[in-house]
Amino acid sequence: MAASREATVTWQSGLAFEAKVGSGHALELDASTEHGGQNGGPSPMELLLVGLGGCTGMDVVALLRKTRQDVTAYRVELRGARRDEHPQIFTEITVVHVVRGRDLDPRSVARAVELSATRYCPASAMFSAVAKVEHTFRIEAEA
Repeated sequence: MAASREATVTWQSGLAFEAKVGSGHALELDASTEHGGQNGGPSPMELLLVGLGGCTGMDVVALLRKTRQDVTAYRVELRGARRDEHPQIFTEITVVHVVRGRDLDPRSVARAVELSATRYCPASAMFSAVAKVEHTFRIEAEA
């Protein structure tokens, strides 16, 4: 069984919360002013997208290193659509892996993205159980 993770989320004021995780890191969460918060930090739903981006991103970078790809920059762009009725869960998520490097092999990049999306990233697996998740990639050649 995989190691468990811990987090504590403590109300501060208004709709602001402080989240502390087992590794000792902390961050502020808040709602936008439109939803009654002060916009003092990311919303919980934004953090879900961040979690997915970080999870798949770490996989892809590790896999590209194993195949000795010369990656000079990398980012994951995510966009999520949510349903109108409550609970407003994500129904579609687009994940675009933007890989910059020298002489990158498109097959290696495609395989790394595929393996993360379908085998290694637990966040992708959880979202895929309830939403349409599409992973694509774009290669930018290093000048």
